[in-house]
Amino acid sequence: MGRQVEVEVEAHRAVNTTPHHPASPQAGMPTVFTGGGARAFQRGGTRIVETDWHAKAHHAKDDGQPGDSVGPDAETPPTPEIALEVSPPEEAVAESKDPIGTEGEEVTETGPIVTEVTEPGPIVTEVQEPEPIVTEVSDQEPMVVEVTEPEPEPKPVVVEVTEAGPITAAVPESAQPIVAEVKDLEPVVTEALEAVEVKEEAPCTPPPLDKDDDATASTPSPPPPSDDSVPVSSMGRKDSVWSLGEGQPPEDLDKPIETPPLFTLMIERPETSSISVGADITFVAKVKAEDLLRKPTIKWFKGKWMDLASKTGKHMQLKESFDRFTKIHTYEMHIIKAKPNYGGNYRCEVNYKDKFDSCSFDLEVKETAEQQNVDIRSAFKRSSEGSEDAGDLDFSGLLKHREPKLEEAPDVDVWDILKNARPDEYEKIAFEYGITDLRGLLKRLKKTTKVVKKSEAFAKKLDPAYQADKGGKIRLIVDLADPTVELKWYKNGQEIRPTPNNRKYIFEHKGTQRIMVINNCQMGDDAAYSVTAGDEKCSTELFVKEIPVNITKQLEAVKTTVNERIELECEVSEEGAKIKWMKNGVEVPTGVRSRYRVKSEGTKHWLIIDDATKEDTGTYSLMATGGNSEAHVQVDLKPLKILQDLADVTVLLGQPLPLHCEITPGNVPGRWYRNGQLIQSNDRINILHRAKNHRMEVQATTIHDAGDYTFVLEGYSQSLSAKVHIIDPPRVNLDALNFPDNTLTIVAGNKLRLEVPISGEPAPRVVWMKGERVILESGNRVRAETFADQTCLTIEITEREDSGNYKIVLQNEAGEATANVKVKVVDIPDPPPAPLVPVVGGDWCSMTWEPPVYNGGSPILGYFIERKKKQSSRWMRLNFDLCKETTFEPKKMIEGVPYEVRIFAVNAIGVSKASEPSKAFVPLAVTSEPTMLVVDDVTDTTVTMKWRPPDTIGAAGLDGYLVEYQIEGSDDWITANPGLTEKTRYTVTGLPTGVKIQVRVRAINAAGASQPRTTQHAIFVKEVIEPPKIRVPRHLKQTFTRKVGEAVNIVVPFMGKPRPKVGWLKDGEEVEPAQVNIRNTESDSIFFIRKAERKHSGKYEMTVQVENHKDTALLDIQIVDLPGPPQCVKIEEVWGENVALDWSPPKDNGNAPITGYTIQKADKKTMEWYTCIEHYHRTCITISDLVVGNEYFFRIFSENMCGLSESATVTKDSALIVKQGLHLKNPEYIDRDFTEPPKFTQPLTSILAIAGYNATLNCSVRANPRPKIIWMKNKIAIVDDPRYRMFSNQGVCTLEIRKPSPYDGGTYSCKAINDLGEALVECKLEVKGGYTFMELMKRGVPLHLIDKYMNETKQEQASN
Repeated sequence: MGRQVEVEVEAHRAVNTTPHHPASPQAGMPTVFTGGGARAFQRGGTRIVETDWHAKAHHAKDDGQPGDSVGPDAETPPTPEIALEVSPPEEAVAESKDPIGTEGEEVTETGPIVTEVTEPGPIVTEVQEPEPIVTEVSDQEPMVVEVTEPEPEPKPVVVEVTEAGPITAAVPESAQPIVAEVKDLEPVVTEALEAVEVKEEAPCTPPPLDKDDDATASTPSPPPPSDDSVPVSSMGRKDSVWSLGEGQPPEDLDKPIETPPLFTLMIERPETSSISVGADITFVAKVKAEDLLRKPTIKWFKGKWMDLASKTGKHMQLKESFDRFTKIHTYEMHIIKAKPNYGGNYRCEVNYKDKFDSCSFDLEVKETAEQQNVDIRSAFKRSSEGSEDAGDLDFSGLLKHREPKLEEAPDVDVWDILKNARPDEYEKIAFEYGITDLRGLLKRLKKTTKVVKKSEAFAKKLDPAYQADKGGKIRLIVDLADPTVELKWYKNGQEIRPTPNNRKYIFEHKGTQRIMVINNCQMGDDAAYSVTAGDEKCSTELFVKEIPVNITKQLEAVKTTVNERIELECEVSEEGAKIKWMKNGVEVPTGVRSRYRVKSEGTKHWLIIDDATKEDTGTYSLMATGGNSEAHVQVDLKPLKILQDLADVTVLLGQPLPLHCEITPGNVPGRWYRNGQLIQSNDRINILHRAKNHRMEVQATTIHDAGDYTFVLEGYSQSLSAKVHIIDPPRVNLDALNFPDNTLTIVAGNKLRLEVPISGEPAPRVVWMKGERVILESGNRVRAETFADQTCLTIEITEREDSGNYKIVLQNEAGEATANVKVKVVDIPDPPPAPLVPVVGGDWCSMTWEPPVYNGGSPILGYFIERKKKQSSRWMRLNFDLCKETTFEPKKMIEGVPYEVRIFAVNAIGVSKASEPSKAFVPLAVTSEPTMLVVDDVTDTTVTMKWRPPDTIGAAGLDGYLVEYQIEGSDDWITANPGLTEKTRYTVTGLPTGVKIQVRVRAINAAGASQPRTTQHAIFVKEVIEPPKIRVPRHLKQTFTRKVGEAVNIVVPFMGKPRPKVGWLKDGEEVEPAQVNIRNTESDSIFFIRKAERKHSGKYEMTVQVENHKDTALLDIQIVDLPGPPQCVKIEEVWGENVALDWSPPKDNGNAPITGYTIQKADKKTMEWYTCIEHYHRTCITISDLVVGNEYFFRIFSENMCGLSESATVTKDSALIVKQGLHLKNPEYIDRDFTEPPKFTQPLTSILAIAGYNATLNCSVRANPRPKIIWMKNKIAIVDDPRYRMFSNQGVCTLEIRKPSPYDGGTYSCKAINDLGEALVECKLEVKGGYTFMELMKRGVPLHLIDKYMNETKQEQASN
């Protein structure tokens, strides 16, 4: 079987044939066959067929943008399709020994026909019959059709299709071999063009192109599947689109593109530009990186979805750079030697974490005058899916005249080297010889080595395509070379298996022929079919053509009345056809709740309207694929007849109201109106319609139900009317006032307006009376008014005399009604009498008074009290809440200042006038007792006491203190000081040894002696030995660290009586006075070193001794210095641009842990050192991004808490970064899951804090992700408390308590929480020492807590 090629011709061009020989009766003249809508020309082994094909012309946009939609144009009349079929004789194929020739190959490339052939005749290629034909096909390469004969001829005729010209066939009369050659289209199109889809019957698949080949941009779209189960042309039948690369697959075009929100990242954006063909252009985008922690990601797109990152080559280059001074990233896209199809819309996208910025710009490529406007993509455009010839290829662009493009041939020696080299050596050879067009060379190399093997399984393959009518059947036939081979049929890649009950697919065997028959073809059978024989496969496509549905019986017009049944009937040419019913050009709804029903039976279809209305009038039409039919439907109303009219009605208020009428026709609905307003049915109004009876019932009438009622029938202009009159006896609605006992209370002086609701029909006459006096409407201050639904009593200014009972009388023709209302006028109370002040204190007094004589008609709610200094005129209110009693104690008065007080009475109406002021009184009092009385010292004959001044001294001041003591067993108090002492410390002398005494102190002023302050426990008169105790400061409990050269000054307090002896040891030996200065006092020891050295480091032991009692403390002092340099720095490995270094820790760490290393590099030429990395913790590192060709030395500094080492260790050898490419196989690492729940590696420790000194709680926790830290005191979270400061750094959690008091003691806990769990640690904090009474009062501590604290302090001191 030969090769069939279908060619699409553009509408505005005609096919040229040169030269055209006149018809003559010669042996070489073609023979013309006609019939079946086609003409066939037969000559020798060549048969040319011209057929008609129904199709719609689809034109792609000329801008060549990927993703551009291809829309259908107007329908075009059937146009001729030209097919060239070359059928060589069987003996010629058998005798051919050309290894490239392939028997039974077929290539089908079709497309929509959009033009008519206007030339004198079809394209004719004449071939002598006895000449054998050998075809050669290579994927994406020039297609050559050679016609040879057993005896070589000296002059072959060449049929050549060039890039810009029409197909020209020149055939002389003499019988000569014909060579048809289609030159490669690559010189004209860019390397980004997609290739033509070629369907071949040969089972072999084209070899894949190299990724670096310049022709990769012209690979078939979409690429064939790996298992070859589905042909390329059957996968979706998407239109082939020319682009700069593969981009997004066509099936994703309809998916929405999710674009993150835009941010302003680009400070300079690419701009729209235009260039000429062959020129260069650069687009630049700049991103400011001041706020960015790492480099942003940029992508360049053409159109909507095609990424240009992988399409770089000799025509496109992407470049990026970074300016360290301006912090600006610059991204450039270079287009070199632009081509016409490079024009279109481009897009630049920048991403950084959650930020996104985008910019679109256009590129216009203008052609020069010498070049012709050739859009090669239109030649390879696939037609739309909806047409019958969907999936065909458009080769009309190939018929245009193209000028061949000359490629620059590489050096001949390099060409020979490439032909003899292995594929993995191509890039190395190109780099060595400076070849820039490696892709072009590889393409030429593939052309010379392309060999298509002959099919061994198939003697005759499937035709390229089959067509069948819907409902018909089709036979797919293959001829096997080996009848015993196993054969399998596939549909869209799925195997078709024969089943006994399924008559859809029938498989037949006739000799070497294998036939698959598809019965009752439907649209679902329109697919790609393939058959495999062993390892070989051939494919085809089946196109199912749907037969149009014609209307055989037209719709008929219908005229009827309302509520009748309407049936519209028509008949079509095919059973089960899909039709559409329309009304006035709008599709008729046929859902479950629709009034329209659609019925079909065989070829008949009905549209049924069961209950017709006037709105159903209109033009109805039925639409089918083969035509439509229309009919007019007219629906009229039936004549109206009134059997019983509405009658006027008079109804008592509250009684039911019936309205009734009878009308024919009975199935016509209507509406009820009252005074022109539509009446709706509800719980009170019931509207009924039964046959010809229309009834409306109002269950309980109201006054608003009176009026004119109208009943209107739908669709009729006539209506029925009646009047309804409502009557009602008078009523007084006092319940609506909501007054208790119908009593109205009002404040004197206010205006009274009493509105009483009344009712009655007709409106009643109203009379207001107070006693026997009638209140007229014309009164001045008191008057009565009557309105339609209420009556009103108005008193402009109320007085006490207006109180009393008021009577309301209502009368009308239906009856009489009365009601009584009581009015009560209230006022403010009278002022109370002057208050009395019987008791006066230091800053307070006690006062009493009597209630007022008249309470204003309302109970007294309470009193307000005011006071003022006698010399002042400004009164100050003492209570803002009412005082319910007739006694009060004013406080916070100044001693020695005379005061006056007065009273206000308050009731529900308001506040009375002020009472007369009381007699003047002066507050005066003694001081309070002294505070904080404690024992300061005890000897064998003396006791020293100390105390604090009184909290309240008073206006009389403080003259001194009186100290008294009492010997245990005696009731007499002995005065210790003959005269008052102004000091708050006194020593009682002359006491006998071994006795117990009680001591008390009084504060004395002009008002007298205060209450005494007495010791809580008896004091034993004998000197007591207090064991020594060292109170090591909190910062000395840990290692005390200082740098070399700094001063060390340590103060360690201690306790003990008598004065303890202090000693210092270092590592078990006495401290040398020449190295350390030590000074001891009664309460502390000072450890001082003026200039610390490394030898001063060590553990110091402090000893405090009183007689046989001794206490020791251990201090760890560490003097640190700079570390030494690292050891054994060496270069482990050098590969590519990387160097691996390894070293050992320094021998001298400076008496402190090594915290990191600093690595520097230097070029051997300049030996200028640059820092690669700082604070590096490991002892091995890989230095990357080194410059190829340079030689480097490296040096490393050690680092501890003091800083970097003074010197660095330099590598002995240098690292040379060679230019040869080395391949490093990166080891595979298994990602480790570092997530873990919180775990405290260092718990909290209970500590003892000193009141007034900051305390710190520390713990450490390990968790991933980072946990949330919560500090709690006594299981209560600490939130926004200024006394606490919380820190968390590298897992170390710290809680600082600022100047704690004893009340800050308790149980503290730290909780760490993350998504994987939580952990909790606790500790106890005890605070020793405390504040004075005045300090606790200033801090806002309650009095009962202060008293408890003072008692605990005294007990602790007594126990010590």
